[in-house]
Parts: sequence; C-alpha cells; structure tokens
Amino acid sequence: MTTPTTGNTVLFEQRGAVALITLNRPDALNSFTRAMHTALWAALDRAEGNPQIRALVVTGAGRGFCAGADLAEFDFEPGPDLVKRADPGPVIDQAFNPSTRRLQALRMPTIAAVNGVAAGAGASFAMACDIAIAAPGASFIQAFSKIGLIPDAGGSWLLVERLGLARAMALAMTGDKLPAAQAKEWGMIWDVADDPLAAAMAMAEKLAVMPTKALVATRHLLQGASTRSLSDHLDVERDTQSALGATHDYIEGVMAFREKRPAKFKGA
Repeated sequence: MTTPTTGNTVLFEQRGAVALITLNRPDALNSFTRAMHTALWAALDRAEGNPQIRALVVTGAGRGFCAGADLAEFDFEPGPDLVKRADPGPVIDQAFNPSTRRLQALRMPTIAAVNGVAAGAGASFAMACDIAIAAPGASFIQAFSKIGLIPDAGGSWLLVERLGLARAMALAMTGDKLPAAQAKEWGMIWDVADDPLAAAMAMAEKLAVMPTKALVATRHLLQGASTRSLSDHLDVERDTQSALGATHDYIEGVMAFREKRPAKFKGA
C-alpha cells in the first residue's frame, strides 16, 4: 500500500522486502523544497526502522525524476540583504547535504529508477544511490553553471568518481544534457530500461535476499578506494572482512555452499 509521509511530497510503499520511495511534486518536476527533504527523511526513517525492508528504490512521479532545488523557495525580492537572503549555502547545509549523507548511510542497498530528467541536485541524488537505472528518454543535466553555481549535493565528487575528470569537467562547465544511453556508456548509471521502475524493483528484490550488510560494506569500501593508497586499502579490506566474518550471513553463506543448498541470508 502507498502511504504519504509528511504531506504529499514523498510517497512510501513497502513491496515485500523492498521500500519504494516516490518523489511526488510532478508539476514541479519533483524539485526539492525544504519540506520535501523532511518528508524524504521520514520515509528513510521508516525504511530503516522496518527490519523486513532490505533494499530501497527511489523514483519520481510524472515525467521527471528530480529537477534539483525549487528556486521559488529562494528570496530574490529586491531590497536590503538580498545577497544574504538568496544565499544557497544554508539550504545546502540544512537539507541537500543531509539527504545525500542519509542515502549513503542507509543499511540497505539503494537503486534509483530515473524515469525522466534528473537535473542539478536531482542528478546528484540519482548518483548518490548505489545503482541507477534510467528510462531511454531520461537525461542528466548539470544545470548549475547556467545560474552561476557549482554542482552540489555531492555532484562535484560523484561526477569525477563516475565519469573521470575530463568528462566531469565538461559536463559541469557546459551544463549540456547527457542522454540516458550515453550516461550508461560513460559509466554514470548501470543500465537503461524501457520500464526503469520495474527494472529497479527487480534489482532491489535480487539484492534484498543477499547479505545486505556485506553489500553496504562494499559500498563504503569502493567509495573510499580513491582516497587511500593500495597499502592502506589492504588494511581496510582486512578489517572489514574480519568484521563481516562475525556475521550470520558469512557463516550461513559458507555452510550453504558446503552443504550445496540455497543460503538464507538475514542481512545480519
């Protein structure tokens, strides 16, 4: 059953072991208001707090995935303190950065079903998920340079990680549209599917029955790889592997392999 969280701007649905979160401001291409971030956090709390849920899918209502920040919330009325009132720093600090951090810290794998345009922080939001699957007509746009800003919500970090410096630099500076097929070819997303939500749900259902604690540990290990030397990274691998060696899923996985039976993982 689909139920709203705070207001109607974000919808939450549990489908078996998968949580489906839908950004729900279709008339505004699901652009984020402060209230929408609060609604998103409530939905993420709901997923985190339910032990039955072991994977999460995020998508958008209507023809867009997410157009980033709703600029209507910025105060550009002429008059005193215009620069202070229009400063994007506070909403980044208080809303967008916490949302990116929350996605990255979830105890379960996350999949973005990019049903349409993902612009600005919306593109960052899709890249912040572990896996992204886009519709053939979807596109990714770094719109910031056209309003005198830089990619935010993790965009400037995620772009380099996904695409390399040359492609990240050109996309960020030009603000040119990156079609879904090219985004796949370049490594920004995992796949393109005619029905990205169905494909994302299938992926989530596959991951949900796997050892999800190990999957999330893999997320953190891979994301930190570029910040460490190989020697340091070997130590992190060792320590992570040792910690996972104490989990139910490790013991169950090895025992199931030895006994030639399907493993029953619990994400613990």
